[in-house]
Amino acid sequence: MPPLNSRWSVLGVVIPFPSFNKPRCLGDSMRCSHCEKCCEDTQMELCKADIKRLERRGYERGDFLSSGTDGIPRLRNVGAYCYFYDHDRKRCKEYASRPLGCVIYPVNLTPEGHVVIDSLCPEGDTLTRDEIESEGRRLRRLLDTINMEARESTPSG
Repeated sequence: MPPLNSRWSVLGVVIPFPSFNKPRCLGDSMRCSHCEKCCEDTQMELCKADIKRLERRGYERGDFLSSGTDGIPRLRNVGAYCYFYDHDRKRCKEYASRPLGCVIYPVNLTPEGHVVIDSLCPEGDTLTRDEIESEGRRLRRLLDTINMEARESTPSG
């Protein structure tokens, strides 16, 4: 995950974006089997840093992004798969610049906020307990950021 260099302004106070970087002590034990399941019918939420990073790579926001009534930007699907999914290679076209939610996957949260592994992922059981806990914390920070950004961009009535 590239460092986030932008800042937030909250109530007139400028604060840096929180760090989503993975602790160096954790390895990457999970290996992707390229089953395509995580890229199929994705509703992956995007933070502003994700969007800006993909725009810097030359993509137009309208090509890869869709927004629901909740004001949260999400990856757009083309047919049944993510805009960035390359069917021939069975890989993400923007793997190195992919959204943080994609980096954290298959770690997910239940509606009650419990950290779980998405059962669709055939490699999810290769993550260690420490990795699951760490990624769960990163995911909570990411979702807090996305929700805050959505609140800030929604006009108050």
